Amino acid sequence: MTTPTETRETPPGTPGEASTVIPRAPHRLLLPAAAMVTVVLWASAFIGIRAAGHDYSPGALTLGRVLTGSLALTVMVLVSGRMRVPRFPGGKVLAGVAVWGVLWFGLYNLALNAAERTLDAGTASLLVGLAPILIAVIAGLALGEGFPRRLILGIGIAFAGVATIAVATSNGAADAVAVALGLAAAGLYAVGATLQKRLIPHVDNLTMTWLGCVAGTVASLPFAADLLADFAAAPLPATLGVVYLGVFPTAVAFVTWGYALSRTTAGRLAATTYLVPPLTVLLSWGLLGEIPAPVALLGGALCLGGVLVATLRRRVPAAVPAART
Repeated sequence: MTTPTETRETPPGTPGEASTVIPRAPHRLLLPAAAMVTVVLWASAFIGIRAAGHDYSPGALTLGRVLTGSLALTVMVLVSGRMRVPRFPGGKVLAGVAVWGVLWFGLYNLALNAAERTLDAGTASLLVGLAPILIAVIAGLALGEGFPRRLILGIGIAFAGVATIAVATSNGAADAVAVALGLAAAGLYAVGATLQKRLIPHVDNLTMTWLGCVAGTVASLPFAADLLADFAAAPLPATLGVVYLGVFPTAVAFVTWGYALSRTTAGRLAATTYLVPPLTVLLSWGLLGEIPAPVALLGGALCLGGVLVATLRRRVPAAVPAART
């Protein structure tokens, strides 16, 4: 039973998932606020990676970011522990959280960091922006949701955009590898978001984010020697950039993302991430003085257009009541 200040919503498409209680205003405003915090911080991450990546190798940058994020999240857990006891998962759920952390905090960051060694921040964000369409593909394959015509059409448009970006950035084999790494990052994002939606009913958001980030840190420990070497040689602004990536786009943004994901459907929340690529392009232009080539921007527009075609549901108009005679 809900109180007069609450409404209850059951996200569709998640079998067996409990209904979600969404507070009314002003507390209901926390949902879009959390989503927008995530969008802005994730857009800024592409800029931070591009800036710090000149002095930190992809592996060192990954470990430095998730290690800082783990420390920040540990502080957040300790502070919140004064008000509540963290609910630790067990068995299969804990294993799932560990896998999720390795995929999203570890491998995703590694692929994206390597891609941005060659690609500008805006182009990289346009490629990662394909994640929502890949989530739809995963749902079609793993959840038996099939491949409706809108999805097939959207895939065709989106990958025409990828081909356009590849042509626009084709200055050699290294750029082709960078585009492939950007697509790999999008795939890891899609798998991570899908897995997180399945796990989040079984563990509280902050604890899951903390444990996942720790798992990503442990998986990234082979780069410890690279991190120490780069830290000794890097200028202070680059190191501060790594700290920023760990505290804000990782610790803060993933907590706000998890908060929003636990209170709405994955599809609705994924729609807010359509704002990340254009915001990244603007930030990259203003802060780094770089902007994707016009052809790459055209390819990015095709990618986003394909995502919209594939993932936005067509609204069925309400039936018009027959006139009384």
